[in-house]
Amino acid sequence: MNTPPAPQATGWQQRLTRAWLTRSTLTRLLWPLSRVYGWLMAVRTVCYRVGLLHTERMPVPVIVVGNVVVGGGGKTPTTVAIVRHLQSLGHHPGVVSRGHGRAVEGRAERAVHVHAQTPAEEAGDEPLLIHQATGVPVVVARQRVQAARALLAAHPGTTVLVCDDGLQHLALHADIGVVVFDERGVGNGWLLPAGLLREPWPRAASQPVQPPPVPPPSALALPAPLGRGPWPARAVHLVLQSRTHTLTAPLPCPPGAVHAWALKGLAQEALNMHGQRVSLKTLVDSGQATWVAWAGIASPEGFFDMLRAAGVRLTHTLGLNDHQVFDEDFCSKLFIKYKRKSIFCTQKDAVKLFPVMHQLAAQLARSGQAETLPAVWAVPLNFEPQPAFFQALEQRLSLIHGHQTA
Repeated sequence: MNTPPAPQATGWQQRLTRAWLTRSTLTRLLWPLSRVYGWLMAVRTVCYRVGLLHTERMPVPVIVVGNVVVGGGGKTPTTVAIVRHLQSLGHHPGVVSRGHGRAVEGRAERAVHVHAQTPAEEAGDEPLLIHQATGVPVVVARQRVQAARALLAAHPGTTVLVCDDGLQHLALHADIGVVVFDERGVGNGWLLPAGLLREPWPRAASQPVQPPPVPPPSALALPAPLGRGPWPARAVHLVLQSRTHTLTAPLPCPPGAVHAWALKGLAQEALNMHGQRVSLKTLVDSGQATWVAWAGIASPEGFFDMLRAAGVRLTHTLGLNDHQVFDEDFCSKLFIKYKRKSIFCTQKDAVKLFPVMHQLAAQLARSGQAETLPAVWAVPLNFEPQPAFFQALEQRLSLIHGHQTA
C-alpha cells in the first residue's frame, strides 16, 4: 500500500521563518511591504485611541499574555503558570481565547465553554490543554470580548481574566500586558512580512548586554495605574524571556516594564494515551535504541533539540504545521508509516492525537492488529518563570485592585 508522507510545513514557510532571523536579500526585498504593514497597524491603533473603534473594559482585571513576534514564544505555558499562581493566591481565574486552529463555521459563532471532553476541533488545542492543566473555566470565541462576557456570565465568581494570546486584539481592554519571547528574540528587528515582528519593538544595543541581576521586590519598577480613558491599554508591563541551558542577552524593554527570565525545558515524565505516566529517563534507558519524534508547534526543532539534549536518539523527526489537525485519515497514514515505532510528541499534539488513537485502537483490536499501533508518549514542556516575574505580577495586580476600588 502506497502511503503518502504526512504533510509538513511547506518549504517556503520554513525558508521564510529562517530568513526572518537575519537581514537577507529576501527580507530586504520584503522590507517595503513591512512599511505598509506598519502604517496600517498605526492607523488601526489611532482608530482605537480616538474612539472610532471601541475598546471594552471588563468588571475584573484582565491579564493578556501574548507576543509581538510570529510563532510560538511560550504563551500557553506562561498562561498555565500565571493561572496556577493566581490560584495559589486565592484568586478564581478564568481564561479566554480565540482558539486558533479549531474548526469554526459561520461568522456568528457561539462562545464555546471548554470541558475536559470537549473535542479539540471545537475548543482549539491550546485552550483544551490549559483547561486540562488547570481546571479553571475556559471559554473560546471568535471575538475575545464575546468570550469574556460569556465566561463572566457563567462564572460570576471569577476574579481575574487571563487572555491567552491577543496582545494585538485591542477590542478587549488589558490591565496587564505580558509579552513572551523565545530564543529568537526579535529576529532581524523588522515588521512582517520582512521580519518576525507584529508590531514595533526596541532593538538590542549594538554591544552585548549582560543579564541584569534579579532586583529585590521593593526595587521592581512598575508603571503607574492607567487611567480610565477611552483608549486601549496595551502598555507592556511584564516581559518574560525564555532561557534554556545557553545564556541569552536580555531584550530591551519599554520604559517601566519588568524583565524576567523563564527556564524552559522538558518535563521529567511522559504520558501515553491511557494516562500512564513514566519517567522520561526510564523511557530513554529502557533499551529502546532509537525513537521518532513528531511536533505540530511553531518551532518543532526546539522540541527535537530538547529531546536530544535529554539523551534521546532520534532516527526521524516530523515537523508538522502549527495547530496540525489530527483527524482519523491523517493519523491512519501516520500510524501505518510508523507502525510498531516508539514516538515522542508534544502535549499540545497529544490533546488532539490521543482521542483519535483510542478510536483507531478499538478498530484494530477487532481485527487483531492492535499491536501495530505505535507507542506514543507525550512530553510536557516546563516553563518556569523566576520569582521576580510573579512578584511584579502581584504588585501590578494589587495596583489595579486599588485603582478599581478607589
